[in-house]
Amino acid sequence: MAPPITLLTDFGIEDAYVAVMKGVILTRDPKAVIVDITHAIEAQNIRQGGFILATSYPYFPKNSIHMAIVDPGVGGDRRGIILKVPGALFVAPDNGVLSYVIEQLSLNEDSVPETGGDTAEVRLKRGIEAVSITDPRFWRQPVCPTFHGRDVFAPVAAGLSLGLSPYEFGEKTDTLTMLSSTKPSVPGPDEVVGRVMYADHFGNLVTDIRSSHLPPGPVEITIGAVRIDGISRHYEETTGVAAILGSSGYLEISLRNGNAAARLGALPGDEVRVLGVT
Repeated sequence: MAPPITLLTDFGIEDAYVAVMKGVILTRDPKAVIVDITHAIEAQNIRQGGFILATSYPYFPKNSIHMAIVDPGVGGDRRGIILKVPGALFVAPDNGVLSYVIEQLSLNEDSVPETGGDTAEVRLKRGIEAVSITDPRFWRQPVCPTFHGRDVFAPVAAGLSLGLSPYEFGEKTDTLTMLSSTKPSVPGPDEVVGRVMYADHFGNLVTDIRSSHLPPGPVEITIGAVRIDGISRHYEETTGVAAILGSSGYLEISLRNGNAAARLGALPGDEVRVLGVT
């Protein structure tokens, strides 16, 4: 059986956009297996989409094809990209949405340079394949400048699922756009400052602070005016607002039998500070 095609977008489920993309894929490849990761990415939030993509794709079968369409620059001069990493293919706009995948696998040669902007162009490590999607033979015509998910990315994903080589879709590139910061900052010894990436269905606030970022020993966590002493092992042992390490290995702020996001009024991008205590 061919590997599945996954979809991650900020399209929501109220409109027909997701179904239309699936229709285009199935027209090209009637045997395609399509799996929704989520369509609830905050509108135009490239960082959130890239983060959730990076925490989700490793659980899919080898060589799965992952479409990530969070594309506020659709119709502009940003490229479409196919990225091949060990065990997976990605089809996405070149706007930084693949940053967390690249960072997670350390696929860029150097750290992202300080440019003063939100993104920078980085060089990929040798052996990693990336292709600019430039050959219009594979696109659905006519291409609508506001819906490349339907007219460009969906046909390309279907072609890959049929076994076409990434190189048939365009020209090789050794650079991609990366977000300027994909890691928490470390302003001092035993101190880590991260951010809320999103609130899940239960209101848990998922941060970008991994277990490996945490200072050794006891810690206190601050979000807004709330201070949390220590990290709990699971929800059952918590009372009130608490911190736990979630299933993807990232620090989460939770509220047992409640909604931490609503209680705290927290939003994506809010600062979360972890300080080692003695």
